[in-house]
Amino acid sequence: MLKRQLIALAVAGLPPLLGVITVTTATAIAAAGDTPGDRPAGRPGDRRGRRHARPRDVVELRLGDIVPADLRLVATDDLECDESILTGESEPAGKTTDPAPHPSGLADLTGCALMGTVVHAGAGRGVVVATGLGTAFGKVAAGLGGRPGQTAFQQGLRRFSRLLVVVAGVLTTAIFTVNVVLHKPILDALLFSLAIAVGITPQLLPAVVSTSLAAGSRQLARRRVLVKRLVCIEDLGDVDTLFTDKTGTLTTGKISFMRAVPAPGADVHDLFRAALICGDGTAGGGATGTLDAALWRSPASRADQPDARAAQVVATRPFDHERRRMSALVGDPGGTSTLIVKGAPESVLPICDDVPDELRARLADEFAAGNRVVAVAVRDGAALTTADEHGLRLLGLLVFLDAAKPDAKEALTRFAALGVTVKIVTGDNPVVAERVCHDLGLAAGGTLTGADIEALDDAALTEAIDGTTVFARVGPEQKARIVAVRRRAGGDVAFLGDGVNDALALHAADVGISVDSASDVAKDAADVILLEKNLGVLADGIVEGRRIFTNTIKYVLMGTSSNFGNMFSAAGASVFLSFLPMLPSQILLNNLLYDASQLAIPTDNADAEQLRRPSHWDIGFIRRFMLGFGPLSSVFDFLTFAVLLLVMHASTAEFRSGWFVESLATQTLIIFAVRTRRTPFFRSRPSLPLALAAIATVTVGAILPATPIAGYLGFAPLPLSYYGVLALFVVAYLVIVELAKRRFYRRVPLAVRSRPVRPERHLRRRAARFSTRTGRQAAAGRRRGSGSPRSGSPVEPPNRVSRRA
Repeated sequence: MLKRQLIALAVAGLPPLLGVITVTTATAIAAAGDTPGDRPAGRPGDRRGRRHARPRDVVELRLGDIVPADLRLVATDDLECDESILTGESEPAGKTTDPAPHPSGLADLTGCALMGTVVHAGAGRGVVVATGLGTAFGKVAAGLGGRPGQTAFQQGLRRFSRLLVVVAGVLTTAIFTVNVVLHKPILDALLFSLAIAVGITPQLLPAVVSTSLAAGSRQLARRRVLVKRLVCIEDLGDVDTLFTDKTGTLTTGKISFMRAVPAPGADVHDLFRAALICGDGTAGGGATGTLDAALWRSPASRADQPDARAAQVVATRPFDHERRRMSALVGDPGGTSTLIVKGAPESVLPICDDVPDELRARLADEFAAGNRVVAVAVRDGAALTTADEHGLRLLGLLVFLDAAKPDAKEALTRFAALGVTVKIVTGDNPVVAERVCHDLGLAAGGTLTGADIEALDDAALTEAIDGTTVFARVGPEQKARIVAVRRRAGGDVAFLGDGVNDALALHAADVGISVDSASDVAKDAADVILLEKNLGVLADGIVEGRRIFTNTIKYVLMGTSSNFGNMFSAAGASVFLSFLPMLPSQILLNNLLYDASQLAIPTDNADAEQLRRPSHWDIGFIRRFMLGFGPLSSVFDFLTFAVLLLVMHASTAEFRSGWFVESLATQTLIIFAVRTRRTPFFRSRPSLPLALAAIATVTVGAILPATPIAGYLGFAPLPLSYYGVLALFVVAYLVIVELAKRRFYRRVPLAVRSRPVRPERHLRRRAARFSTRTGRQAAAGRRRGSGSPRSGSPVEPPNRVSRRA
């Protein structure tokens, strides 16, 4: 029983993921001798000779087998393999013994059978040339090992924290030194300096960030976007380049019959009947199975289906990739027979007589439109042999299409408006992919195939990516290399994919995006899961990510500038006052009330221009804002000092109370100016929770000196005249801040510059369990460059398989 369970797990594909090839997924063959001929052939599922397969073993393949290793084929019999797990191609790939040209993409390795793919039709025999992590499938698993790395958002927070440490350290040291030189009590000077250090720090930044990300995650969930790692929400809003597959994302992923083009003088019903007879009436297997299924589903052929089912098929010859056509011999009650041939037009038309020029022109138009075309021809009184496949009468053409999604064009328009460049990465035919882009209005650009990419070094590929819209016939490592090269050139990259062949690229991107129907490996490698494979849903996620980042920056700008201004004022006052301008406990209380009001920032609205373009952490911008607006608040602080001391002749407690109220009001209400580049309230309204929180905080601060607990806090009641002066100061301060803000932003572009390139920013992450290497081995491999999705990797690329045996 245990053995059967192990065999079931092996057939399900667990050993390929672990990089271990055993004879439960492929038998191998008793090892004897050093040449392939000395090792007798076995086949997957055979229970004999259980051991690990190794290079130079010979493996026989049959229908339904899972290919156990990368094989160089030495014999084929109409062999076809489903390689969608590696290439993304929906159609099975025909196999021959011909060597592949160099360089080649995975889709071009017709002379090889790759590990993890499934035999769809026919049979074959191949020599093992790579096993485990050396295979194309194994390299995907090897590339997924490694520790999680920091995102751009996390690195931005770290750089901001360093800025705060430097500012706090300088201010604290300077204030302590000045107070000691002025013969202030050392303990009081130390406590005051430490309070300054605490006061300049936006303590609630982690809370604001966490609240923003949590609220954003809930919003995205309502829009059918699940976030696996909260910190990736900001990176999602940071994206400026999106690489996506074509099938199922831009197209429906389902082949549909479009139209029939009968030859001049031919009847369309004869065309349909012949096409239905010469095919798979059950819409099942065969190289043209998906096209046959689409034809049988089509309402256009419904009237001819009963006749097709009733036809007496004497013999059939299946589709093969050398002839690129299939044949059927149909008998009738009169004893005559008709040969029907159906296949690729370039294979069928040369064996037909008198093909009209207008039909050839129509065929060229259909190919130019990116459609799939099948030609159907007949011959009376022929036999089912290759020699009889000539002198045929062309009945016409059948046109098929993987139609574009109705909402894809609108989604692409939204991405363009958001400043996100969309590029297609597909294993499909380049002509088909180009036509889909044209139909959807995607910006015209060049096309690169997997073979083209292999011929380019990283520098040349960096330049080529900018002018390329479609990457076709690409394999897993090539996808990951495209993503990695783009990231090293600057900007944030997202990759949308759902297959095992997409896992490396998902892993290499700033934001890996998959769908809930994707393979387990792809979902594990992704940061974000879409519950609906719809680019419009992803656009919603990008907008939400930008809103979250915008609100986070609001708190950072306001907190650093107002805190810096207040602490600068406290430092200056401590120099010429004989007493501390504010007690350490009062500084901390001020900071607590102020920070509490900012917990509502995650609910705030964002202006349209703030969401229009990706924006990044810019520490230089934050530093300039802090140094520009912080001292501006200090001007009003010193005016307040003058009024309290020179006009009102305030006592120490009254002085501390007056400055407490003024500093809390100015630093809290400045949020309305800082939160937008527009005119506050008139052209940009804050959210109701934020407005209520700010007003409530200022109100609490104003009445606190008059409460019974004021004495315990070191406060004293203030005269009503002071509140009149305070109101004038606050209004004047906000007006001046608004004027200074407009001048400041005139020198700062609306679209924040792209952040500097940081190759180390996004290290390998997640899915380490899919690697068979230990952490130490993985680290050593990374130092050597192994498993990397870039050019020059010492791991042999899959296209070399065709030359090894």
